[in-house]
Amino acid sequence: MDQASKLRKLMEKNPAASRKQTKTIAVTSGKGGVGKTNFSASLAIALAQRGASVTLLDADLGLANINVIFGVIPKFNLYHVIKGKKNLKDIIIQVPEGIRIIAGASGFHQLANLDTEKRNDFIESLADIEGDDYMVVDTGAGISQNVLSFVLSADEIIVLTTPELTAITDAYGIIKTIVSQSSEKSIKLVVNRVNSISEGNKVSQKVINIAGHFLNVKVECIGYVFDDVNVTKSVSAQKPFIVSFPKSKASTCVENIANRIMNISAQLETGKATGMGSFVKRLLAFSDDK
Repeated sequence: MDQASKLRKLMEKNPAASRKQTKTIAVTSGKGGVGKTNFSASLAIALAQRGASVTLLDADLGLANINVIFGVIPKFNLYHVIKGKKNLKDIIIQVPEGIRIIAGASGFHQLANLDTEKRNDFIESLADIEGDDYMVVDTGAGISQNVLSFVLSADEIIVLTTPELTAITDAYGIIKTIVSQSSEKSIKLVVNRVNSISEGNKVSQKVINIAGHFLNVKVECIGYVFDDVNVTKSVSAQKPFIVSFPKSKASTCVENIANRIMNISAQLETGKATGMGSFVKRLLAFSDDK
């Protein structure tokens, strides 16, 4: 069955998926340890606090930890979906923070290296999710095929980095990989753990200038997140920092980023294809290409 036929079959089973214009936002990074999961969780909550319906998908297949941030021990997770024991909609968890989460599975190396058939089965299951305003996708770090599938299929890509030289280098690396696969993707940049606005500006301009010069691509910085001890405290308490410390410097930064994202969404051109239907279509197309 070709990609177009598969998509038609999916939409026939779930017509709502083709109508609801869910905006997908993939949060990714060139390396691990830059705070991607903490940022994704608090960003999803900040969007929900502004009236949006949000699902947070833990797409770090094999090393998932979104559920840890929320202090949740799910009975079922993506492992059971990929093994065919559960449907995706059966494992969605509504958390008190006002969003829905889809927990990944940690410690199952086979999930990080899915074959084409298993990957397609998982992608097709995404069409069963009822549409939200946003789906924030917390991807794995690096440039594996599974990571790139989600990154390249999203409506918006947020690359998270820190002021560390290795993080900056790896952020450029993943931007280069994205551009080599799709030169028209919308790439946003967030600099995490900055000590000052000037440091954030310096790091973002370095990435933006290098990407513009060597890749001829426009990368837009949509904000910085201050280095904040309250983030570490929140991890220990298994609560997103925007919930535990809503007035903290880091929380204020994420709220500002959420405001920018919602404003960007309102300005999307009418003809642009968004929503879960388009997201699934791109995922299937990318998987077929591979």
